Amino acid sequence: MQEQKERARQAAKIDTGDWVTVLTGITGTEFTGYDNTEVITQVTKYRQITQKGKTQYQIVLEKTPFYAESGGQVGDQGYLQFGDVKITVLDTKKENDLIVHFAGSLPPDLTVPCHAVVNSLLRSNTASNHSATHLLHASLRNILGTHVVQKGSLVNPDYLRFDFSHFAKVTDEELRAIEDQINEKIRENIPMEELRNVPVKEALSLGAMALFGEKYGDYVRVIVFDPDYSMELCGGTHVKATGQIGLCKITAETSIAAGVRRIEAITGKAAYNLVADEWAELQT
Repeated sequence: MQEQKERARQAAKIDTGDWVTVLTGITGTEFTGYDNTEVITQVTKYRQITQKGKTQYQIVLEKTPFYAESGGQVGDQGYLQFGDVKITVLDTKKENDLIVHFAGSLPPDLTVPCHAVVNSLLRSNTASNHSATHLLHASLRNILGTHVVQKGSLVNPDYLRFDFSHFAKVTDEELRAIEDQINEKIRENIPMEELRNVPVKEALSLGAMALFGEKYGDYVRVIVFDPDYSMELCGGTHVKATGQIGLCKITAETSIAAGVRRIEAITGKAAYNLVADEWAELQT
């Protein structure tokens, strides 16, 4: 058992090199991803990391459209173009005030301007799922009661997962009502209203919900889908209007702890494909 533990520790061990500075005088990263999915920028520093014999590089840019994993939303993928050389961005994470891009290789020259481009399809699918979690949260509170509080979430391009406080299994009738209300809000095509750099006390006084496990600074971002329906503090990426979500289909409801339930759902094309497949099966 001790040998197994040691092997597991070695497998999880990450050898991290020192940062190599490319552009001096830059202390953080400017995030531009709320307004665009590509930008011309420059590398400020990079370092090499090795895990399980596999080498990757962490790259920091002066400014970036890549969203870093946070608040349950996965980090963006895409590419960095250095002249004729294209580097694939495998993931994006935060480290203190830095947005770190993970890549499998480096270009020959890191001093040239870099064209940073987010994978728009993955971003769009993730945004649909993230906005759907806001609609789901609001509908859970409307149908089940205001005791419902978010306990965690996962948002990626393929599906959404939402954990919440509730004292009993959600019945099939309740799930249908929740799903119906979400899709009604999608059909209404409610525009997303975004409030940036709002003092946190002011945001809370407006009625915005603060989410479980999130740490907020003095100024926050508020995402609103109808002030009477959904208003949350959120730093993630979202659709411009609920109609972009297309369709939301709940796929599972389970218990994960005492008094905590989990709902999984899909949106957009994935939801349509599921409905189309189930319909086709019914016809056979």
